[in-house]
Amino acid sequence: MRNPLLQPWLTEKSTRLTEKDGQYAFKVKAAANKTDIKRAIEEKFGVEVQSVRTANCLGKSKRQYTRKGLIAGKKNDWKKAVITLKKGQVIDYYSGSAEQGEEKKTT
Repeated sequence: MRNPLLQPWLTEKSTRLTEKDGQYAFKVKAAANKTDIKRAIEEKFGVEVQSVRTANCLGKSKRQYTRKGLIAGKKNDWKKAVITLKKGQVIDYYSGSAEQGEEKKTT
């Protein structure tokens, strides 16, 4: 798989995990497996991954009452990955990868 990472998943719980245990949460593609996710994290951020845990999250059901009757819908299902890094490793979400930073420095 090319790049299974979609975006960092920043919530109060994931921020607490980051501060306490050095774990980071990401929203990933549904077809991604743990080895693809591990490889993508190590390449993009230049860190060593100790473990990867994944969870398939179901989209919420929605209902809207209108004059014409009940309209039912559903949000998309998605997948979350929680990454545990080795001791002393840190991911900086805002700097991105080193390659992107080098491209911006060109004059």
